[in-house]
Parts: sequence; C-alpha cells; structure tokens
Amino acid sequence: MSSSPLSDAQRNVWLLVAAQSLGAAAPPILISLGGLVGQMLSGSAALATLPVSLYHLGLALSTLPAALLMRRLGRRAAYCLGAVLGMASGLLAAVGVLEGSFATFCIGTALAGFYGACVQNYRFAASDAVSAEQRPQAISRIMVGGLVAAVIGPQLVIWTRDAWPAAPFAGSFVGQAALALLALPLLWRLRMPAPQAEQQADGPARPLAVIARTPRFIVAAMAGVVSYGLMSFLMTAAPMAMVGCGFTVGEAALGIQWHVLAMFVPSFFTGRLIARWGKVTITALGLALIGASGLMALMGLQLQHFWGSLVLLGLGWNFGFIGATAMVTETYTAAERAKVQALNDFLIFGTVAVASFGSGHLLGASGWDAINLLMLPLVGAALLMLGAHAWRERSRAGTSALAGR
Repeated sequence: MSSSPLSDAQRNVWLLVAAQSLGAAAPPILISLGGLVGQMLSGSAALATLPVSLYHLGLALSTLPAALLMRRLGRRAAYCLGAVLGMASGLLAAVGVLEGSFATFCIGTALAGFYGACVQNYRFAASDAVSAEQRPQAISRIMVGGLVAAVIGPQLVIWTRDAWPAAPFAGSFVGQAALALLALPLLWRLRMPAPQAEQQADGPARPLAVIARTPRFIVAAMAGVVSYGLMSFLMTAAPMAMVGCGFTVGEAALGIQWHVLAMFVPSFFTGRLIARWGKVTITALGLALIGASGLMALMGLQLQHFWGSLVLLGLGWNFGFIGATAMVTETYTAAERAKVQALNDFLIFGTVAVASFGSGHLLGASGWDAINLLMLPLVGAALLMLGAHAWRERSRAGTSALAGR
C-alpha cells in the first residue's frame, strides 16, 4: 500500500532536517578556515578571502543549473549529485592544503558551491510540500538542522585541524567530505514528486522579468540579500580580525560556533513568531539585530565584543533570512516556483560572494571598525523599504475591505 502525500511530506521534512544538519556544517568549516588557509597558501592578505568568495560565487552560479536539474531529474537526484560534489570538493581542498597549492584549494571551495546551492534549496522543498499557512513553520523546521551543524562544523575544525602537522587544517576538509558522504543515503531515501508531476502546475507562468519587477518580490529579495550579505560580510572578516587582535584560532572557531548556534537555535520558534507577528515584522527585527551587532563590534576589541557581535549577527540572520524566505514564497505560483526560487538565491549568494571578498580587502585596508560602520546605512535603507512595503500592503488591505462593503 502506498503512503499518503501527508506522510511522505512529513518523512521528507525529517530527512531534510538530518541532511541539513550535515550539509550546513560545510559553510562554517569553509568560512572559519577559508580566510586563514587562503592567507597561508597565498601569502597575501588581499587574496586571503578569495577561497570563501569563490565558494559563495560557486553557490550563486549553481542556483540556476541546480534548478534546471531539479526540473529535469527531480529534487532527489539533484540533491544526491550535490552531496557527491560536496565529497569531491572537500577532498580537493584537502589536496590543495597538502600540496601547498592555492589554486587547487580555491577550485575545491568553488566546487563546494553546487552542494551549497542544493542545501539552500532544502527549505523550499519543505515549504512547497505544505499549505501556505504552514510554510514559515516548515522553513524553520528545516533550519533547525543547522543547529546540529553549528556544533559539528566548528568542532570538526578543532578536532581535525592538526591531523597532518605539516599541513594544518587539511584534516578538516577531509572531515567536510565525510559529512557529505553521510548525507548521501539520507537524500536517496527522499520521496519527491516526479519532475513531470511538479511541472503540472496550475495556471500560466509569468515571465521571470515580470515577477522580478513586482514590489513584493523586490522587497522580499532585498531583505534576503541584506540579511545574508551583511552576515557573510561580517562573519568572513571576524576570524581574521580576532586572530589579528591576538586571539587564538580556537577562540575564533568558538566565536563562529556561537554565531552559528545563534543562527539556528531560534528556528525552534521563528515560525511561530512569524505566525503571530507577521513576516515583515520579524524580518525587520532581524535587520535591526544585525545593525545592533555592528554597534556591539564598535564598542571594543575584547573577546566579549567579538563574540557578542557574532551572536547578535546570528540572531538577526535567522529572523531576517527566514522572514524573507517566507515573503518570497508569496510572490510566485506553483508554475513559477523553480525559476523564482533560483533567481532569489542567485541574487542572495551573488551578493554574498562579492561581500565576502570585499570584506577581506576592507579589513586589510581600513580595519574591523570600517566594516561595521559601512553596514549600518545598508540596514537603515532596508528597514525603510520594509516599512514602506508594510504601509502599502496595509493601505491595499484597507482599500479592498472598503470595496467589499
């Protein structure tokens, strides 16, 4: 007897939570070590964050091909291919460290981007399987998997960084490959609709250019871009800034661990907060917390300032990114979902790639304070756009209510 669509959806959600807990551990490894290994292999502060930027660029460039593969082969096949490439990328990065090859290391981090694009799509796979009212909760549930990743990633760095004394951190990238291998059987057990069934959507699909010009999509995508872009901008520079201020690599990795915990722990209740207070309100709260993280960083260069800033940054990312994702799900029909989801993630992670590379340049040229000062006007502009959007939606709702009388 075949299982019901509801039981399949619930099963898929929990498998995706487990896969997220393994797949989401890769970015903390890449981000916490990418700048340090990049500086060690290149010998240049200006090129130090290039490997992290290439990871984000690879992720951004992979969103559209990954979406095409999902439409042709189905999500399960695309996700499994992503895990295989995740294994290959970790091993290639480790080879780069062992051989002292900056180019090989960069190729490994760039290749990890396709796996990252698939992992980022898990949240949409969960939201597409439930009703509109349940989407924020489904997205939050998937993001809870990142809580496990928040422990696995940084701890793996600490446990394996000296596996090869002559090649620091090579063992951490082998560990990254092992995590992708563990995710593979989980992804293979997913029961996703056949690609043909997903394409039998209701109604005609609007051109992507038309959707991209709608105010709802612009505001939702902007909120995601600012939330994720600024988080990456600060998170990439923080480990190098901490080491530059005399703190150890272990203290920097623990700071990233606290940051990633703050990114995902609120996922237990973010969906309920959105249901109670609304998507725009929670997204705005997230952006305000990101601004507060910059202010905390400007208060001093002690360990508590770095860690406190990273915790606020993680909390702000959670509310801002989950809220923005929930807003995006209201901008498309079933026939439009694949291309709109891909465009949204392309905009977010293209910005993240630029932000992560720019943070290394800015840190070397102007310092940690300049990075935190630069982000404050961007937060203010995003909050103004959200406020204007909320006012428009309220006015539209009021006009509709009057017309219905």
